[in-house]
Amino acid sequence: SAAHLPEIPQETVNECKARLEKNPSKDLFMDCTRIVHEYLSKRPFEAYQESVYFSRFLQWKWLEKQPVTKHTFRHYRVLGKGGFGEVCACQVRATGKMYACKKLEKKRIKKRKGESMALNEKRILEKVNSRFVVSLSYTYETKDALCLVLTIMNGGDLKFHIYNMGNPGFDEERAIFYAAELCCGLEDLQRERIVYRDLKPENILLDDCGHIRISDLGLAVQIPEGETVRGRVGTVGYMAPEVIKNEKYTFSPDWWGLGCLIYEMIEGQSPFRKHKERVKRDEIDRRVKEDQETYSDKFSEEAKSICRMLLAKNPGERLGCTEGGAAVVKQHPIFKNINFKRLEANMLEPPFLPDPRAVYCKDVLDIEQFSTVKGVNLDTTDDDFYSKFVTGCVSIPWQNEMIETGCFEDINACETDGTVSPDREKSPKPKRGFFHRLFSGEVCFKSDCSDDEQESSRL
Repeated sequence: SAAHLPEIPQETVNECKARLEKNPSKDLFMDCTRIVHEYLSKRPFEAYQESVYFSRFLQWKWLEKQPVTKHTFRHYRVLGKGGFGEVCACQVRATGKMYACKKLEKKRIKKRKGESMALNEKRILEKVNSRFVVSLSYTYETKDALCLVLTIMNGGDLKFHIYNMGNPGFDEERAIFYAAELCCGLEDLQRERIVYRDLKPENILLDDCGHIRISDLGLAVQIPEGETVRGRVGTVGYMAPEVIKNEKYTFSPDWWGLGCLIYEMIEGQSPFRKHKERVKRDEIDRRVKEDQETYSDKFSEEAKSICRMLLAKNPGERLGCTEGGAAVVKQHPIFKNINFKRLEANMLEPPFLPDPRAVYCKDVLDIEQFSTVKGVNLDTTDDDFYSKFVTGCVSIPWQNEMIETGCFEDINACETDGTVSPDREKSPKPKRGFFHRLFSGEVCFKSDCSDDEQESSRL
């Protein structure tokens, strides 16, 4: 743009233009950013501190930092269960917003030595802000459990839809739409240097509108820049060959997992294990490392192509694992009808809309109950872990909740002296028309009726 802030010297602007033409990099605007920051930190910030907007900011931050307890929520039916406890529906009393509450039983965590796993999941959920990954909004504790309050997904998981809604599997259009959203979710995770490591149908959830989100980040790990990780973790039948072999890797297992999911969504069974097939783990691992998956006539040539490229045994040859990552996967011809910009902006209609009257999960009575944990005692040595886990509200999801539920409009409409702030003054209501007054019973049909008669003649 020819126009620029007068606070930025022309010399700096010229340098930016030159670097943009020669060798653009992420440091391109570093000098401009520093100059603007220095300028804004002086007079503009001082003026901001004297304004009503700063008072509002402090009020909102105070409200955001209020303690979160079980009494913050109403609790409803059990939706399912995780590794350490039940998942139930809950509602914020103050706003009416619905969430899913994932309970981690303290004794079960301690017995399984799962403290680091639980804390890792919580910290990763806090880092990620993606419409394709479940969001963490609150953490709190009770006497017996640590609780993660997450995005509620009423549409059920992909496993339920693949195997319980008629013939196993989806038509290709629906499968590719979900694959595109998964690709965006993996891209958002990888932007934070996070490898997920547990892609499978039961971990992919649908919301009320039919969009999907990745859930259950218990096995996810953040990889420092330039480093690799090693770990034989995941679910049998979905683990990549390099994971089974306990080799080092970065993000390659997730692209393998995407290949498994696309295959299962179309075929109605996973590539290396038939649905409900009883087979030993070693045999499944052997198939993953050695066998080539087969394709039925349910697959188009493009669907076969992307599955073969994602299920390459050698991670160096796998789609998504070379330079370019998710951007290269998005360019595959299978996604030719997907506008990723519109998809990321939530502007594409999903091919399937969940029925709001249906329940896409097991009956409460069919959800297996957890047994009582015996022989484990909680003591003060656990308090340090609990204090790291329980941090109350997560800023961005909490702020979104305040906006979505209308609380932002209702709170802070007044200045500190109680008067209505000029920018919050509502425009006068339009004059009500005849038909509004007619149907609200405010019209008298007698031109000469008395006050008493008017009262009796209103509709």
